[in-house]
Amino acid sequence: MKIWQKNIEVNKDIETFTVGRDRELDLEMAAFDVLGSLAHVEMLESIGLLTAEELAAIQKELKNIYKDIEAGNFVIEQSVEDVHSQVEWLLTQRIGEAGKKIHSGRSRNDQVLVDLKLFFRNRIEEMVHHTDVLFKQLIVLSNTHKDKLLPGYTHLQIAMPSSFGLWFGAYAESLVDDLELMLAAWKVCNKNPLGSAAGYGSSFPLNRTMTTNLLGFEHLNYNVVYAQMGRGKTERILAQAMSSIAATLAKMSMDVCLFINQNFGFIGFPDELTTGSSIMPHKKNPDVFELIRSRCNKIQALPNEIAMMTTNLPSGYHRDLQLLKENLFPAITSLNECLEIATYMLQNISIKSDILADKKYAYLFSVEVVNDLALKGVPFREAYKIVGESIENGTFVPNTKVNHTHEGSIGNLGNEEIEKMMGTVLAQFKFEQTKEAIEKLLA
Repeated sequence: MKIWQKNIEVNKDIETFTVGRDRELDLEMAAFDVLGSLAHVEMLESIGLLTAEELAAIQKELKNIYKDIEAGNFVIEQSVEDVHSQVEWLLTQRIGEAGKKIHSGRSRNDQVLVDLKLFFRNRIEEMVHHTDVLFKQLIVLSNTHKDKLLPGYTHLQIAMPSSFGLWFGAYAESLVDDLELMLAAWKVCNKNPLGSAAGYGSSFPLNRTMTTNLLGFEHLNYNVVYAQMGRGKTERILAQAMSSIAATLAKMSMDVCLFINQNFGFIGFPDELTTGSSIMPHKKNPDVFELIRSRCNKIQALPNEIAMMTTNLPSGYHRDLQLLKENLFPAITSLNECLEIATYMLQNISIKSDILADKKYAYLFSVEVVNDLALKGVPFREAYKIVGESIENGTFVPNTKVNHTHEGSIGNLGNEEIEKMMGTVLAQFKFEQTKEAIEKLLA
């Protein structure tokens, strides 16, 4: 029987439809369900709802279940509805009546809430790590190739000189802002909903501050109604942060697909990192970046998908919220994979030198000539007119010496400052604080 079931057998078709993919997706949350239970039972003992002996037996067996999960030996059986039921059933089978007491003072609603918060914290740490690794690779490439010029474009027309230092550095700084959004998601995820029960609290004298500390949360979700309302909102905020990283990756991937094209020919990759054609033997396709682009465009749609699933829901729990896992969990995996493969590809990128020596890029330097005249005292609008007329009558002579010295320009990339900004953002996540709490809980 289900842990909520009375004496009526549930129609099998209804059961199949309502359970959906829960068993499959709940496996990703299994370890976190155990962690939430470890904190909860320690709190229950402190308020007299468990004896010290019962607590010791429950803790020992929960830690054994945790080890089974870590070893890949944990399954959610077909006769069991979800991960919460499986853990409670295993516990009861192994230690008897004490296992039936662990649900006191909580509901599946706040149980899944805390599981999700712990799961999201863990996955945010992974995404932040992979983003930081990509950031560092971009900074290395920016510094290494800072003197190699390439065309800058507006409206996809050649515009002004740029550099690979600027190009790589631009995406590095973009990731800094992306992690600012991820930091906001982390702060929302790092609040404890446990003890809100079904969304209206409990008549048991629960110590919610205790479970907050035991699980390494920064704060409580104080209002029990809002704790439940956070389901869906938390997912949407996390999806928005993921979407920001995805947008950076998608734009960079589009640039790569353009720049590797023979009509551009600015960059290249080893043959073994590209793919071929079934009929065209000359093809070396950037399939990796095309797939990153498409995957990340899907992730950019995720916040709207979540909003459409939750926007018209009133307060309180609704089964609609179960489906959020089906959208969000695979997207987290996909984003991590995109970050990892993008870093690997960039570790193997080759950069063409002397791109701007080609005469077709001569007009890129028109602004340099205008500015040079202005520096010599010619009013800017007059200098602009002079250079414009020389272009029209075919007498324009480019000044190919680029002299950009201000902050964030070709000659002064500002990468050290960008690295400092990233360091400031990363330091605010305080991953070690949460790790220490979990390690202590498992000790």
